[in-house]
Amino acid sequence: MTIELSRQSFLRLATASTALFFIPRVRADDSLEELKHMLFNDPESPTAGNSNGNLTIIDFFDYNCPFCKATAPHLERIVRSDGNIRVVYKDWPILEETSISGARLALAAKYQGKYLAAHEAMMNIPGTGVAVEKMLAAIRKTDVDIDRLNQDMKINASAIDALIKRNLEQADAIGLQGTPGFLVGKFRVNQALTYEGFQHVVADAREAAAKEPNRREEHR
Repeated sequence: MTIELSRQSFLRLATASTALFFIPRVRADDSLEELKHMLFNDPESPTAGNSNGNLTIIDFFDYNCPFCKATAPHLERIVRSDGNIRVVYKDWPILEETSISGARLALAAKYQGKYLAAHEAMMNIPGTGVAVEKMLAAIRKTDVDIDRLNQDMKINASAIDALIKRNLEQADAIGLQGTPGFLVGKFRVNQALTYEGFQHVVADAREAAAKEPNRREEHR
């Protein structure tokens, strides 16, 4: 189930998360800068929303995560209603063997400009332990070209798996414990959120960014 937090709770969460980019696992300054850059600006990571938005939400998820599926429409709603949010999708397949297959399918769809179609189709499959055949059946109902999808998945297998590996490493580096996980600006949120929850943490992230004008671009 999703967890609704009061604004006071979110403020406590935000305060606890201000040290996000000073995680002990990332010690060298150059490694820290590279982590921050790849989290927010990995050129291979699919994105949505306003590419010039003043706030970035990074979404770590698994296609077998029921909490991710419950949160997805709330994330889509806040991005749509706000109009000034950029989303970076981090396929993080950690729950089932078929989670890896789902991530590969979605990322292969990116090569024909249909990542979101595949992503939303699989996010709309209820439950966990979803079979690959069921994932493909859901994608077939979209305008994704399945023949090209299979071809792109083979041709770009190394690049797709390298991106998944980077996502796994990034999630570990920032201390995520499970799905869903979000970076909202510089704040880490490791739980499901409602629309109201996103509203609160988005407001807090913007407030924090406004106090650090020289670092705003890092957590945009």
